[in-house]
Amino acid sequence: MAKLTKLDDIVSLCKRRGFIFQSSEIYGGLASCYDYGPLGVELKNNVKKAWWKNVVQMRDDVVGLDCSILMHPMVWKASGHADKFADLIAECKKCNTRTRVDHLKDKTNEHGEEHTEHVAIESVSGQNLINKICPACGIVGQFTEPMPFKLMFETKMGANIDDSMTIQLRPETAQGIFANFRNVLDSTRVKIPFGIAQIGKSFRNEVTTKAFIFRTREFEQAELEFFCEPGTDMDWYNHWKETRFKWYTDLGLKKENLRFREHDPDELAHYAKGCVDVEYKFPFGSGDWQELEGIANRTDYDLRQHQRGMRTLNKWYENDRDLSKIELASEAEDYNKGPLSYFDEQKKERYIPYVIEPSAGMDRSTLAFLVDAYDEEEVRGETRNLLRFHPALAPIKVGIFPLVKKDGMPEVARKIYDNLKKYFNCFYDEKSAVGRRYRRQDEAGTPFCVTVDGQTLEDNTVTVRDRDSMEQARITTDNVLNYLRGKLDM
Repeated sequence: MAKLTKLDDIVSLCKRRGFIFQSSEIYGGLASCYDYGPLGVELKNNVKKAWWKNVVQMRDDVVGLDCSILMHPMVWKASGHADKFADLIAECKKCNTRTRVDHLKDKTNEHGEEHTEHVAIESVSGQNLINKICPACGIVGQFTEPMPFKLMFETKMGANIDDSMTIQLRPETAQGIFANFRNVLDSTRVKIPFGIAQIGKSFRNEVTTKAFIFRTREFEQAELEFFCEPGTDMDWYNHWKETRFKWYTDLGLKKENLRFREHDPDELAHYAKGCVDVEYKFPFGSGDWQELEGIANRTDYDLRQHQRGMRTLNKWYENDRDLSKIELASEAEDYNKGPLSYFDEQKKERYIPYVIEPSAGMDRSTLAFLVDAYDEEEVRGETRNLLRFHPALAPIKVGIFPLVKKDGMPEVARKIYDNLKKYFNCFYDEKSAVGRRYRRQDEAGTPFCVTVDGQTLEDNTVTVRDRDSMEQARITTDNVLNYLRGKLDM
């Protein structure tokens, strides 16, 4: 029976087997920054490939994009990030620790129950925090007045003082898609409804990081902006809700560890018509439901905002590129005829499309797949640690072993390895006892192992061992590739 997974078990496994390391570890590490090791980079790449296959490759109505991380400052003015993308933080008066207001927990009452008074972020004040606990020192209710903390990283572009400007590292990938909406329309044959997808790095100067790779300052997003005709938007919203939930379960996440959480009206962004999170029960504490992916109906807000931004561009130059001195141009009454509008040839109508946005964190997804795959079981008096990855996600698909390093077995095994690695990510291992080699591959999540033994030299058959059941099948060497392809669905 599977053991209850703890985050410490996952962190230990990731370090031991080369999935994930602390960034700059030889210098003491850098908080909230992580490096993906040999197995981790393969796992995360497989998660991204699976997302791309599901969202782009297998559909006729979605195309891909890869936008620059650095973008014109007016992009962030138009999107609202330059003015509003901040968290409210409060500082503990005792220990000076700063914490996001919405992450502060309440003290418990005299019955041992947590006090759960809801305070809207818009109206929060120091008075509202009198029941909150400092996560660092534990003192209750000793906080400063909340203050905004900007989340975008800034850098300078340009070698000379007179032509340099402040730009931001993107906090999301979505705005690059909106900025390229017209380019995609003009250069392809797409028609509404259609989507534009991309996977890429984003950066947020988070006040509070959390739980290994769950919340970091540098992370990777997979986002889809699906453009549709107003009036059809809720149908597409429901379509993408079900499609994205199914993607997680199809790749092996247990249904009991997943759920939808619809956002309450007071949680919605002012432009959103609806938003739902796909949540996973992560092993933080005794089990904590946290967001894996958000699916939002963003209406026509973003394209309209960028049309306003385009009309405002001259003000950016006139005000010495100071975004704080610029107000976006008012929205023209004929915005439906603007450059980011869409003309429906069939209906002879022009409109600004509505947008449905599924936005998934690839690091969070990778962590969820690691947690869900982790298992421990007793086999003949010993504990077997293993990762029960879906074959599409497994970093290594096949391990190939000679039983011993003599009698021509390594040569046969190497020949099989050289053939299979053209089709799968494989690992050749001839060190230590074969049972120990099986255990190493179990812990790496490898679905199958092929062993060359004495019988192979007699009848050209090998043993193929299944990771999950540990059952073994005898297969002829010339049938190994087709057998594994069928099992791996590749």
